[in-house]
Amino acid sequence: MQAPMILPWIAHRAGIGEALALKLWRRAVGEAEQMSVGSDRAEYYRLAVERFIDLADSEADSSLARRVGSAHAAPRTPSLAWVWRHQTRMSYLGLVAAKSACTLWQQQWAACIPTCIPASRAAEKRAA
Repeated sequence: MQAPMILPWIAHRAGIGEALALKLWRRAVGEAEQMSVGSDRAEYYRLAVERFIDLADSEADSSLARRVGSAHAAPRTPSLAWVWRHQTRMSYLGLVAAKSACTLWQQQWAACIPTCIPASRAAEKRAA
């Protein structure tokens, strides 16, 4: 699988190099393949990106721990996982609203059918 275009941005935000980020991406892809056997492509990609962000965060934490004694230690940027999860939740809101509207429509239609059909059949029988 090709590396995502956000890989350099995530690497920069996590404070790790792009080469290390690419290695973490390949590891995340391998783990996602094992976790998503038989699932669709979107689920596989979602698992790969989530796992990559978790790996990048843990690597950033461990590299920060190594640099604590260094005078050139950069301040730790906030975790990236919450950004990805928040974006995922926001993207699902429209789908949840559409599903709820469809479910309501189906329930109302199902409630109408038993009352509408017998009355119309009775009217047809009277007319015949």
